[in-house]
Amino acid sequence: MEASSQAPLAHHLRIVLVGTQHPGNIGSAARAMKTMGLRQLVLVAPERAPDRDTQAMAAGADDLITAAPVFATLAEAVADCRWVLGCTARSRRIQLEPMHPRAAAARAVVAAASGPVALVFGRERSGLDNEEMALCNGAVHIPSDPDFSSLNLAAAVQVLSYELRCALLDAASHDSGGEAGGSGAALRTPPPSADAATHAQLEGLFEHLATTLDAIDFHKGRAPDSAMRKLRRLYLRANLDAAEVRLLHGILADSERMARLAGDRTMPDEIL
Repeated sequence: MEASSQAPLAHHLRIVLVGTQHPGNIGSAARAMKTMGLRQLVLVAPERAPDRDTQAMAAGADDLITAAPVFATLAEAVADCRWVLGCTARSRRIQLEPMHPRAAAARAVVAAASGPVALVFGRERSGLDNEEMALCNGAVHIPSDPDFSSLNLAAAVQVLSYELRCALLDAASHDSGGEAGGSGAALRTPPPSADAATHAQLEGLFEHLATTLDAIDFHKGRAPDSAMRKLRRLYLRANLDAAEVRLLHGILADSERMARLAGDRTMPDEIL
């Protein structure tokens, strides 16, 4: 695959920076992306807007910063995505599929064939919080030396951007009939369908599911968080398409209706 034929896939690969604290790091991340042929930079609630330090550290990648949309929340930034990966340096209570950067990049390139894919990076000091990680389909961990594991933001973006570049070239080699340059894991991973549900559609389903479970008293006084985490993982693994999400909404709506009818039948006659 030549550079021109790689462009559609690369266009769907989105680097999302959440809560960036130092404007210079935005420029360094943009430079890291551009050296690997990536152009889609997205900012979420940066503590300070891009400034002269940003431009200086970009070193020629100013166009990525100028074009980068800014969102108030991560949910908004990835609403149209088919797949979202959170880059994290530490284990969390939220159980997500752990991925090596190389495998994650291979799968991201496959998923990009059917729509936007986001790789999300958190704050320099604290990374992504648990609520933000809950919006992701998987967690990527760079296996740095445990005796000196700290990577700055731009370095982490460079590592993942490089792996994405290699995965694009690997996919190009397969498409052109040549030998793969990497593991070929991308071809073994089935891509989402062309009408795969967007992130926003899935989040809408999860909100509806949570409401319905409350309406039918599913939790019976227990905290709902654990059950919802497990149900999220289940539905995310299913790789639902838009029609399946609509079907599930219909089932949930009918369940809510039956719960209301059951409640009405148990009310005292004088109240009815």
